[in-house]
Amino acid sequence: MHQVMIQPATYGNCRTAVDKAFRLFPLEISGKKVLIKPNVLRASAAAEHIVTNPALLRAVVEKIEELSPAQIIVGDNPGVFHYGDNENCFLKTGLMEAAKGYYRNLGNSPRNMAFNPDYMAEVAVSEEFLDADIVISLPKFKTHGLTVMTGAIKNSYGILPGAQKARLHQLAGTPERFHDVIVDVFRLRPPDLFIVDAIVGMEGNGPASPELREIGLILAADNGVAMDSVIAIMMGLEPSRLRFLCRAKHWGLGDFDPAMIHIEGELHVLTNFKLPPLGGDAIASNPAIQEFMGRKTRLRPQADKELCTSCGACIEHCPVSALIMKDDLPVVDVDVCVTCFCCQEICPEKAMRLT
Repeated sequence: MHQVMIQPATYGNCRTAVDKAFRLFPLEISGKKVLIKPNVLRASAAAEHIVTNPALLRAVVEKIEELSPAQIIVGDNPGVFHYGDNENCFLKTGLMEAAKGYYRNLGNSPRNMAFNPDYMAEVAVSEEFLDADIVISLPKFKTHGLTVMTGAIKNSYGILPGAQKARLHQLAGTPERFHDVIVDVFRLRPPDLFIVDAIVGMEGNGPASPELREIGLILAADNGVAMDSVIAIMMGLEPSRLRFLCRAKHWGLGDFDPAMIHIEGELHVLTNFKLPPLGGDAIASNPAIQEFMGRKTRLRPQADKELCTSCGACIEHCPVSALIMKDDLPVVDVDVCVTCFCCQEICPEKAMRLT
């Protein structure tokens, strides 16, 4: 039996809900490496409610600080594409300040992991997720054009740095296959605790819709499948009709059956909640969208000879060894490159361009 907390909250008093979440789902924090991952889609103002609100991140950081000494890291790999602006996303959203000095650019430390060969044999994962003793995920209560809703499972897509996310979008090709992809990514390192910002949610054609919804809740669980089941029910969805939940249950990651979920609080379906058009088909079949994603995944890094100092940092940190030094300049093997653009992130001279 899973348990999901539903707690009334505002951004001014969300610490009360965070305290309750840690009581219901206790974690052994002392001396551990704790990674906190908000949902940071892109650079935006907090008032747009595209990302996890800074008030919730700050409340979680301060709770961990008070519980016991721990090594805290706050970070995410924003967006589908990668332009080396992780820090800008955190700054503009207010999440940098809320992180209280614990922010780390997770794009600088990729590690290869075996993946589903139907899409990519390997993916690079930010090593902080793999090395953390505890991962706390802070999703946003939102709709999503390809997966209908985004919550606990979809938030883990951000463990992948760079344009791998765009490439997987493209390789999936259909909403159904993309549902499978996000579960395969989630399986690489399921978080230990989920605390969802449902104070102001998003409906309509998310995940960056202007249609906001005052909900006034913080949700929490230690199982992502159960968490997403509750979010789906609140949106008026039948969890068993969401392919990613069925796939997650198939892999033994949890159960979406309401009979297997104990609710700590009150569960209500949101009245007239607006879902994405056609459950994602409108986006997936749009030729302009597909071509845009294709252009981005065809980008490759190239060294600017006026800026490059031949330090070799890009070669050392390339997760797939796609770079070699030729005539004092790093050169990419396009057949090996996975378009994660970690070389661009790590370059101290900002000499790696995307062409």
